Amino acid sequence: RTLSQLPEDTRLPWHRVLAAGGRISLPAGSPSGDEQRARLRGEGLSIVNNRVDIRRHGWRQIEHCG
Repeated sequence: RTLSQLPEDTRLPWHRVLAAGGRISLPAGSPSGDEQRARLRGEGLSIVNNRVDIRRHGWRQIEHCG
């Protein structure tokens, strides 16, 4: 719900927000769902069965700590 309130020109990478297990919750065929999938694929992520492989593409704390 919060993401739907963002202005159209937001710089927040909303397309990276996924449901549990890497599931894409926006419906395939919807404008926002298609845009999310295109942006994720544009970043080199593969989508299989409406999911992103979190083990492969997920955030790893050790890589982001100082």
